[in-house]
Amino acid sequence: MLSLLYGLLCFCELGFGQLASGQADDGKRYICRAIPLSGDASCPVTLLPELNAGSQEEELRNTVMQLRETILQQKETISKQIGTINELTTKLSLCASATDDRINEKGGSWGKGKQNTMGDVPRDPNDTIDSLGKTMQGLKDRLENLEQQQLRANISGASFPSELRDLLQRRLGQLEKQLLKKVTNLEQEKSMLSNATAAYRLKTESTLNALVDRISELEKGGGDFKSPEQFKLSLPQRTNYLYGRITKSLPEMYAFTLCMWIKSSASPGIGTPFSYGVPGQANEIVLIEWGNNPIELLINDKVAQLPLEVRDGRWHHICISWTTRDGQWDAYQDGGKLGTGDNLAAWHPIKPGGVIILGQEQDVVGGRFDAGQAFVGELSQVNIWDRILKPVEIQSMANCSSYIPGNVISWLATNVEVFGRGAFKRPLEMCHERLPNA
Repeated sequence: MLSLLYGLLCFCELGFGQLASGQADDGKRYICRAIPLSGDASCPVTLLPELNAGSQEEELRNTVMQLRETILQQKETISKQIGTINELTTKLSLCASATDDRINEKGGSWGKGKQNTMGDVPRDPNDTIDSLGKTMQGLKDRLENLEQQQLRANISGASFPSELRDLLQRRLGQLEKQLLKKVTNLEQEKSMLSNATAAYRLKTESTLNALVDRISELEKGGGDFKSPEQFKLSLPQRTNYLYGRITKSLPEMYAFTLCMWIKSSASPGIGTPFSYGVPGQANEIVLIEWGNNPIELLINDKVAQLPLEVRDGRWHHICISWTTRDGQWDAYQDGGKLGTGDNLAAWHPIKPGGVIILGQEQDVVGGRFDAGQAFVGELSQVNIWDRILKPVEIQSMANCSSYIPGNVISWLATNVEVFGRGAFKRPLEMCHERLPNA
């Protein structure tokens, strides 16, 4: 085609050149021919056949038709590329919509009953990653096909617009970034789900272990007691050698509930019914009443005064709950909440691996007791949970309608050791005899 156009331009230039020289057109056309030096200068000259107006018009018409066909082919190619760009834009919008919906979902987990915002994305994270990979491979195949079409268009003389190619490349780059970001988010959600599952499994195992211990005690008959938890620890004198020790320790905790039955008429102050010390901090958790001060709760040596009154010589059920978030605490007595507060050792987790002593305050872990801070009275059903108990659960234990063993520390005869002559584990009387109005 280019050679044909070049010929036409030469033809026009030749004609205009003759008219410009002032020579008359005699209707003949000439061609130049090389003649060797030894040749005859009078050789005949070959004349071109005359070109009439009809043949010129036909040639021009054919040229116009070929140019028009080329333009139509180029327009068709551009239309196909615009359709591909629209399809990719739609897919990118769907990806963005799916990402926004996932952010707005509560819990961040894949729900079976929720609407699928992207038709080709399944609900399982592993299937989603595989599907996104297939989508990316399909888009890359489309890009290769477009490049091949561009190559064929270049060979056939139709040029592929560079602006359209750059736009398509940018669109594909953006889509690839979106897909990679979504894959990363899915991997993070999968990791978080795995961690949550592991934590739930540990909590379940802890609860099951507590139940297994209780079942084992029930099968053994609980020694001299009617059931493993139906016993009390009696500490009748204020000394530095009478105490009980829990054989198990606490794990790291970010919340806890401590409940017990307590009976004391000691004065002044009942002393220290419960203390938990860890290496480096002997006052990790302490419940103490000394002198004429109210009962105090110490966590990491930080103090909160509790509105509890138990110095009347009767059995009382008390519960103290605490969470590391804002150091929030609640105090219950005989099933009712008597006080609440915050900022008690806020954001401090309870350290693991310490020693639990009943009846003495620890100056060092497991020892160095002070007789002036010793507990005088009786304790029973000292249980610890690694969560905040509901008020209805506390009330049910206080009115003796149910018994809930602690999932971290449970009150079992085999879990309590007694030290010192005069300290005993004795059978516990019936529940209605322990109530304040008995």
